[in-house]
Amino acid sequence: MSYKNLLAAGIRQSNRFFKIYPLYLKIHLTAINKNGQTNMENENIYFHGNRPEMAFMIPSDVHKVLEIGCGKGNFKTHFPDSVEYWGVEPNAEARAEAEQHFHKVLAGLYDDVEAELPEQYFDLIVCNDVIEHMPDHDAFLEQIKRKLAPGGRLLISIPNVRYFSNLYNLLVRKDWEYKDAGVLDRTHLRFFTEKSLLRTLEEHRFEILNFQRINLQSFKRIKMVEKFPFLRPCLQIAVGTLLGKDSLYLQFACLLKPKN
Repeated sequence: MSYKNLLAAGIRQSNRFFKIYPLYLKIHLTAINKNGQTNMENENIYFHGNRPEMAFMIPSDVHKVLEIGCGKGNFKTHFPDSVEYWGVEPNAEARAEAEQHFHKVLAGLYDDVEAELPEQYFDLIVCNDVIEHMPDHDAFLEQIKRKLAPGGRLLISIPNVRYFSNLYNLLVRKDWEYKDAGVLDRTHLRFFTEKSLLRTLEEHRFEILNFQRINLQSFKRIKMVEKFPFLRPCLQIAVGTLLGKDSLYLQFACLLKPKN
């Protein structure tokens, strides 16, 4: 079959799919909520993951790094060995492993150790899925500026409360169920949409050097998608059109620096 014929066949299949799309949603999408975890919806990722989807945002010219909520320290693998790498971690088991590779790891929550961290010292501060756990995220964002050296940057990831699986549970299943990991992690104290996150960063006078939506919904747990992979982009297009493209992404990633 020629490329043109193959493309035409794909379009015909897509048209058929969109005609049955509402029924498809009703029958099949509950599988996402029961089984369709992405890597970041797995509780084990908090301590074991090295977050490769964040690595492309790391600046190349950093020498002193602080990672808040560093877990076992696997994110450090994205940095040269010459980097002076500090961590903050409340979990004793994870902290013990990080201490084998870090310059220094402080025990406790950020508020417990904030006074022990040097002022105007770090070229980069990393907060991978941290800010949503803060009792006062506004105070935290102001405190963290004081730890950055002149020209220092802040690298963060934030869960997206408008993520499709979450919206499906809320709007279709009429449920808001806290879990051990994911957007509705039971330890989350704050929830952000893309719009509210950007507004928060502007209010705290951060310049956005890079902003990306990360961890795209793949619908990989839906049997029909596994059988007919061409349905995946069809689903993504349909959901993005109906709910907004941001709803397809589990998290947002930002590289920031304080405005003068």
